[in-house]
This record gives sequence, structure tokens and C-alpha cells, in this order.
Amino acid sequence: MIRQFKPSISILAAILLSGCGATALVSTPVENIDAVPLKVSDLTEAQEKTWGHADLVQDTIPGMSVDRAYAEIIKNKKGKTVIVAVLDSGIDLDHEDLDDVLWTNKDEKPGNGKDDDGNGYVDDIHGYNFLGEAYNEQLEYTRMLRLGVGTAAERAKAQLKLDKEYPEALQNKQQYEQILQVVKNADAAVKEALGKDSYTKKDVMGIEANTTEMQQHVAVLTQMYGYEDSIDKVLEQLEEGVAYFTEQVNYNLNKDFNGREVVGDNPYDYNDRDYGNGNPDSRLEDESHGTHVAGIIAAERNNGLGANGVAKNVEIMSIRAVPNGDEYDKDIALGIRYAVDNGAKIINCSFGKSFSPNAEWVYEAIKYAAVNDVLIVHAAGNDGNDIDDQSNPNYPNDHRFGSNEIADNLITVGALTSNYGSEMVATFSNYGKNNVDVFAPGDDIYSTMPNNAYDFNGGTSMAAPAVAGIAALIRSYYPNLTAPEVKHILMQSGLKSKASVVVSGDPNKSKSFSEISKSGKMVNAYNALLMADSVSKGSKTLDYNAE
Repeated sequence: MIRQFKPSISILAAILLSGCGATALVSTPVENIDAVPLKVSDLTEAQEKTWGHADLVQDTIPGMSVDRAYAEIIKNKKGKTVIVAVLDSGIDLDHEDLDDVLWTNKDEKPGNGKDDDGNGYVDDIHGYNFLGEAYNEQLEYTRMLRLGVGTAAERAKAQLKLDKEYPEALQNKQQYEQILQVVKNADAAVKEALGKDSYTKKDVMGIEANTTEMQQHVAVLTQMYGYEDSIDKVLEQLEEGVAYFTEQVNYNLNKDFNGREVVGDNPYDYNDRDYGNGNPDSRLEDESHGTHVAGIIAAERNNGLGANGVAKNVEIMSIRAVPNGDEYDKDIALGIRYAVDNGAKIINCSFGKSFSPNAEWVYEAIKYAAVNDVLIVHAAGNDGNDIDDQSNPNYPNDHRFGSNEIADNLITVGALTSNYGSEMVATFSNYGKNNVDVFAPGDDIYSTMPNNAYDFNGGTSMAAPAVAGIAALIRSYYPNLTAPEVKHILMQSGLKSKASVVVSGDPNKSKSFSEISKSGKMVNAYNALLMADSVSKGSKTLDYNAE
């Protein structure tokens, strides 16, 4: 499911409604990490946009030391071009910060309606679109109930979940609509009273509220300033909340909706493959997820525009397979195989779901990627769950919910915030000592958006491409390293902390940072490149039992 919304107004909602080469291996020794002082000042505007590239020791911000890696290691070195597939929603292929880093299938002639290169896909110039013109979609468990897919036990579990989730979404939609109207009314009344179109908290506090109605308006806006520094931001969040829950009610949890109808295939028939088209561009302005992810990996560096991607020497392959709802197993399996067959060495997978009736198709695709030395970087998920607990299933994965991994080419990534210390794990991020491998910056990440725009988004969907970008740097400068070697370099070279951190946004669930992922570490580009150099030269052997 690609639309992400952090309901930070949910507390507010309840209140309103109740009343409403030879360099040393590790640049920053593990034993010194916990001595790094906590950053007490707010991030500057520039830091907010680039914090994921910062250095923990130098900046006291838990970034990945990307800028330091470029300044001290990469410098002017030339690397090999690496194709990174973004298996996601569509990408804005005309974006000013992405148009020069797109993969181009030189063996295909655009627009002639023929499969010139014989790869089975027509006019696939920059990738492939497995969704056709579809965008909005149900969640998997809603589809299972509509179509009778899965076992009886799975459908019973799905019915229980839908019976719980749909009424909650409907109630949330109604509440957000009510709150939005209350704040809009207060905003309009205060603007009229002040005689101006914009105002500050000080202006509001200075109003002489001579009527009960105006007193209520002032009280509402005063309360809102406790959440944001402007009422415009509050309104933006509330409108986003209305849109999010409206989509849940109308599409994701609507048992009667069929988003696949316009595609024309049977998504539960793996052999029905004559569908989709060669245009993996985004279709709507709201279809921004893939564009944002692509920018985190490889937005053109140092071109004077809005954002710098983690990696240079990258070509982005766009594979449109993730709708505004749950992805289909067939699309993901075929998308992975498409990426592998057309030269990708890294596949970013910023998606996931809790039901997967045809998971075996995806498992086989993951193993196919492993055989062909392709690294898959996967987002851990945004439910704030311990995904070692089998009652919180997360697909796709590389373990089939057993003790052994089916392949060693998939790395699962949790999300960090910019607040080093007890609050550095994003409240939404899944975690797990066995089933999450590493953590990386994923909260409020600035990157590309459709129509040459830029904005902040948060999710493990943002943490995964940060890691994919570092993986691309390793594969660019040390192309002799295998996908499993790159995976374990990312895990073993990270920064470890003994700090106690809050998970799921619940202080009662505090855990040691070292115990919420297999490596117990946050990914670090500087250290990863140093380790890659040593492994590449044969001066260091990876310890596969270290994690």
C-alpha cells in the first residue's frame, strides 16, 4: 500500500471531539557512539532537507555519513554504472532531477508497438507498467473476500480484520471531516475579525473575544498551535487525513470495488501475462511514492536543484507495480524477474502487506534474483509491529516465517528519525531481532515529487531506498562484490548503539537498539565503503555469523 499518512492529529482529533584503501576500517568506533551528545537545537531548514546524509559524530544527527563518504572516500573516483530498479508506483519520468538518471532500453524502439528486443515486453523504454491504467486498489484481504481467494482459514481471518478496520476507517473519516470544518470555521472567523488573510498565534491571542462563538474559535486555534506553528499546516494535515480515510472507505476496504477491472488480466493466474504496457510513468499527481523513492536513491547530485540522491553512477529502472492499495503477488513476482532479466543489480521494494495468497510466486522470484546476483532492498513496514511475531505477518520476506532464510540477497530496513537518542526509531517503523536487518533514515525525508516538485515524506519506504543508494555506491566502486557480500557489508559496517529506544511510539515498549534488528545497527555509507574496499581486496573476510 503506497499512500502513507502519519495521523499526528489523531490525539488532537480526540480532544476536539470530546470538547473537539588502507584506511582504518571503522571511522567512528562503536564504543564512542553512545558518547555522542544529544542534539538539543532544532534542525535548520537545510539540515531538515539533508539530515539523512549527515554524520552522527560530526553533526549529532543519525544520518548515514553520505556527505563525508563523498568528501573523504569517493572524491573524484570513477565508478561503474549500476542499474537500480524501483519496483513501486509510477515515476515522473520527466522530473528535472530524475530525467538524466533513467535507465533506457537501447534495444527497444519507442512507440512502434513492437517487442524489438524480444524480452516479452512491448515499448519498454524506461521499464514496464504492470498496472495498466489502474491506480486505486483494495487491500489484499478485502480482495480475498470479494473473490473467494485463499484458504478458508485465511478468509476467516480476513473477514475479522475487515469487520474491524472498515468501521474504524469510516469513523475516522467522519471525525476528520468534522474537525476540518471546525478549524476552517475558526480560521475564517479570525481572518474576518483581524481583517487580514494571514495571522500568527500572537494575533489570535490578542483578539478580544466578546462572544461565546469567538471565544470558541480562539480556543480551537490556540489548541491547534500546540501541534503546528501555523493553521495552514494544521489544515493541510487534516485534509490529508480526510483524503487518506476516504480512500480507505471508498477503495482499500470497499469489498465491492474492483480496481483491476481496467487492466483486463486475471491477477491470480500466473500464466496470464499479456497485460500492462511500456509506460511506467506516474498517472496522477497523488501518485508520488515511486518518484519520491527514486529521488532518495539517485536524484541528480549537485545540479543546483532540489535534492541530492545518495548515489551517483546510477540508472533508475521504473517498474510500475504498486497501486494505491495492496500490490498483487503476480505483479511483484513478474516485476522482480523483469528487473533481473533487464540488467538491474539492485531492486528497491518499498511496499508490503499482511496477506499474500500467492506468496510462493514472490519467493521463487526472490530466489531467481539471488541466482542472478541481484540484491533486493525491502521496507520493513509501517505498522509499529515486532514482525518476529508471526501474528504480525509482513510480505514479501525471505524466511517464509521459518528460522532459515530462503536466500541471502534480501535486506529488510527499518526507519530512523533525526532525533538521536531514545526517540531515534520512527514511531511507525516495524522492528524485529530476526526479521529486520538494519535501520536507516526514514522519517521526514526530502525528495522528488511529481511535476518538478519536492517534499517531505516518511516511512520505511524512505529508509529502504536510502540503503539501496549505499548498495549502489558499493556495487559501483567495488563491482566484484556479490549481492550477499553487499548485504552483509551494509549490516556489519553500520553504527551500533547500546541506547534504549522507544518502539511503536510507546514508552512502555522501550528496547535496546541492539535488539530490534538482526545487526543491531544503523547503516553508514562511510564505513560501508571502507569495509567494501577491504573485502574487495581480500584483506578482510566477512563474518556471516556476526549478525
